[in-house]
Amino acid sequence: MLEIRGLKAAYGAIEALHGIDLDVREGEIVTLVGANGAGKTSLLRCISGILPIGAGTMRFGGADLAAKPDHARAGLGIAHAPEGRHVFGDMNVAENLALGAYHRRDHEIEADREDIYMMFPILGEKRHQHAAGLSGGQQQMLAIGRALMGRPKLLLLDEPSMGLAPILVDQILQTVASLKGRGVTILLVEQNAYAALSIADRGYVLETGAIALSGSAAELIADPRIREAYLGA
Repeated sequence: MLEIRGLKAAYGAIEALHGIDLDVREGEIVTLVGANGAGKTSLLRCISGILPIGAGTMRFGGADLAAKPDHARAGLGIAHAPEGRHVFGDMNVAENLALGAYHRRDHEIEADREDIYMMFPILGEKRHQHAAGLSGGQQQMLAIGRALMGRPKLLLLDEPSMGLAPILVDQILQTVASLKGRGVTILLVEQNAYAALSIADRGYVLETGAIALSGSAAELIADPRIREAYLGA
């Protein structure tokens, strides 16, 4: 589904990604593991079009992503739930969800919004409340729900558990795992490396803007280098 080769990207004169090679196959959950500043968020931003690439190629379903503006990538089926949620605080829950479907012209948008309310019942209860008044966990649910309203083929999830209580972390990650059964392919960045690998099929380890290791989730969990550096074992 997604094929990245030799990807480089920079913030001004500072190069953040140094030739990334990465693949995501249809139906997978792939997680990116690495310390803060390793380049995980930068990689997701390149895929969704927020951060321009300096070199390399990105292909999604055969299409050249680098040649398409960010809004066109959403139309291809890429949705990005960014780090920090970035919900629209002065709009209510229902309006935030509707914005996730801005490029759709079908007649099933309302049905999909009701489906999000079933997935996250608290959002249904608070559908008329401004997003700024939601708790951190509720805002994270809203950010994920908004991304799903675009009916994505590929969902980019950046730190969905950041700042949440442990019970909410479990709920969010269980929801992420369940999306695979709905046919959504997921590229996941998550600070809780063990939890992320526990629900993933494969993983990549980023170190200072480059891929250091890759393999099945089970292989990475069992790797003593990964256990010592990222799993606290």
